[in-house]
Amino acid sequence: MDHRAEIKEFLSSRRARLTPEQAGLPAYGGNRRVKGLRREEVALLAGVSVDYYVRIERGNLAGASESVLEGLSRALQLDDAERDHLHALARESDAAPLRRRTPAKSVRPALQQILDAITDVPAWIRNANFDIVAANGMSQALYASMFADPRRPANTARFTFLDPASQEFFVDWDRAADDIAASLRLQAGKSPHDKALTQLIGELSTRSETFRTRWAAHNVRFHRSGTKKLHHPVVGDLEIDFEAMDFPSDPGLTMIIYTAPPGSSTTDAFKLLASWSATTAEYATPE
Repeated sequence: MDHRAEIKEFLSSRRARLTPEQAGLPAYGGNRRVKGLRREEVALLAGVSVDYYVRIERGNLAGASESVLEGLSRALQLDDAERDHLHALARESDAAPLRRRTPAKSVRPALQQILDAITDVPAWIRNANFDIVAANGMSQALYASMFADPRRPANTARFTFLDPASQEFFVDWDRAADDIAASLRLQAGKSPHDKALTQLIGELSTRSETFRTRWAAHNVRFHRSGTKKLHHPVVGDLEIDFEAMDFPSDPGLTMIIYTAPPGSSTTDAFKLLASWSATTAEYATPE
C-alpha cells in the first residue's frame, strides 16, 4: 500500500463530507469550487497553519504531535474508529518499516478448548485479516456455506465478496459488506506492510467491483458488537447478537460469540442448529 496516498485520500475524503454549516462555519457565496470544507477551513478548525495542513494532506504525517492529531480529529469530526485510524497512520509515518509477525493460522490448545466448551451458540476465533483460525461445531454449522469452500483458512471477507451464497446468507448484505471493507481498511492502516493482508485486498479488489467501490470510500469502522440478521438454508431466519473479544496474550486474535435472547425464535433455531451440526464435517485448520 502507498502510505502517503492512504493519508491523502483518507483526509481529503473526510474533508469532502463536511459542509461549512456542519462545521459551524459561515458559508460565504453560493458557489464553492470544492466539495465539503476547504483546506484552509480545516486548518482554522484544527488550529494549525494552512501550509502545515496542506503538507499533512499531501501524505506527510511524520512528526505530527498528539495535539495536532486531536485537532484534526475534532475539525473533521472523526468518530472513534476514524480517530484510531488517523493515529495509526501517524505512527506508521514515524516508524521505520519492520518485518511484521505473520497473522496466526492456528490457535493454542487452550483457546480451542474454550471454543469446544461453548456448545449452545456459535463461536469462533479469527485473526486480524478475517481468517477463521478456530471454530466450534455450532459456528461450522451456521456458516456451512463458507466452510464448504475447501480453501483454508476460511475467510469471512473472501466469503462475503466472492461467494454468491453470502448474498442469501446475510439478510442485509450491503451492511455486512460495508462492515468488512471498513474493518479491513482500519487494519490496513495499522499494518500496511502485512503481506497476507495486502494479498487479500489485492484479490478482493481484482475480483469484486463491489469491494473496489467500498475500498475507495476510505471508510473505517470497528466491528466489536451488534446485531446480524442471517438466513440459514436449514434453520431459517436468525436475528443474533454478537460480541467480539480480544486475547491480550494472543495479539491479533479475536473471538466472536453469537447469542440470542432467551425464548426468542433464534434461540429455538440454535437448538435445531445444534442438532444439525452433528452431521456437519469437522473444521480442519491448515498445516
